[in-house]
Amino acid sequence: MDNSLRQIFESHTGGLIHKLDHYIEIYDTYFSRYRNREMVILEIGAAHGGSLQMWKKYFGDKARIFAVDINPDCKKLEEENIKVFIGSQEDRSFLSKLLSEIPKADIIIDDGGHTMRQQITTFEMLYDHVKEDGIYLCEDTHTSYWYEYGGGLRRKNSFIEYSKKLIDYLYGWHFKSRKVEISRFTESTNAIHFYDSMVFFEKKPRQKPVNVQIGKKIIQHNEDPMASKRSLVHQVIKKIRTFNS
Repeated sequence: MDNSLRQIFESHTGGLIHKLDHYIEIYDTYFSRYRNREMVILEIGAAHGGSLQMWKKYFGDKARIFAVDINPDCKKLEEENIKVFIGSQEDRSFLSKLLSEIPKADIIIDDGGHTMRQQITTFEMLYDHVKEDGIYLCEDTHTSYWYEYGGGLRRKNSFIEYSKKLIDYLYGWHFKSRKVEISRFTESTNAIHFYDSMVFFEKKPRQKPVNVQIGKKIIQHNEDPMASKRSLVHQVIKKIRTFNS
């Protein structure tokens, strides 16, 4: 268990692993706390099985590893502590059945077909199946900028644009109007991390943020730094209305 993920990756001789190189260190940043402990990981996209073997070496014998792939041949990738389910990640009925057959996951990785419909459907179906302190990762999100995958720069149906909208829900408690409702996402998500081609969702139970103050007030100043500016604006508006009348 002393080997770093980089060492495990570079010494790998099993099934093909296909990743962008910078993923390896980023994985380590978020996943290292799960090593050598009982944990559950689900990866969408088994491909040649290389990454499943990598996770097995990295997380250790206590890890339970599940995978999904649309190719029936991927069933042969199963081995001790690795189970593969065959089905489409954009099939909500299949995903619903999958959730009934596997435990809640510490980590879910979407490394499947990378189309916008696949990524959004998978997120909507599986996000709540991540444990309350777990991680959901959608990778290869550069396809959000590729038309052949349903993406395109600032295209509203891309996974990147979908993720940007979720930032509003992260800030849900701070809206003075209810344009954004407090949702289960607001109450269960601690952070969204954007990297080149990766979006991490870090879960943690949350309640409405509370302002706290400690220490003595020493400097006398306007408690609301915007108050004087608002007052000036109101005065100008009042003068304009008086002049127009």
